[in-house]
Amino acid sequence: MELTVATIGRARGLRGEVALDVRTDAPERRFAQGAVLQTRPDRGPLTVLRTQAASGTWFVTFDGVEDRTAAESIRGLELVVVEDSSDEEDAWYPHELTGLRVERTDGTVVGEVIGLQHMPAQDTLLVREVEGARTLIPFVRAIVPVVDVPGGRIVIDPPLGLLAADGDIDDSDDEVDGDSAPHED
Repeated sequence: MELTVATIGRARGLRGEVALDVRTDAPERRFAQGAVLQTRPDRGPLTVLRTQAASGTWFVTFDGVEDRTAAESIRGLELVVVEDSSDEEDAWYPHELTGLRVERTDGTVVGEVIGLQHMPAQDTLLVREVEGARTLIPFVRAIVPVVDVPGGRIVIDPPLGLLAADGDIDDSDDEVDGDSAPHED
């Protein structure tokens, strides 16, 4: 499976250096000197000559990209690698999660994972519920305590109201004086 590890951004300076929009947890390994990365759309592989991290941004110089004009010509390309599965504990690639059955802690089937979205605060699972609703579920241990890729399932413990299947939360028991008739003054 091809995984995007970065998207090439703006050129920096006059010698072909580019900023990267990094999508990997291991940039020092992925962008090490000599690393060869495929591109999407396919413009041939790019070989890393130099890497520099500054102020939270990764800058890379590729072999054959020798000036600002060449750097601007590769802007927007995705850098991809081929991976079958993650070798880290508690880390999964989107293709490993897509298609997994989603169930509650009591075993009730909720739906199926149809994607993973990277949000500013945390990743979210995009789930198609049994009735067809699409729901974003925060991919945090408190809500997703079990990810069983070999078993083909994800177990969730969602707060009431997160799932469309929960329906509207009934707050009719919250009357202050117990009298539901309108008052006339």
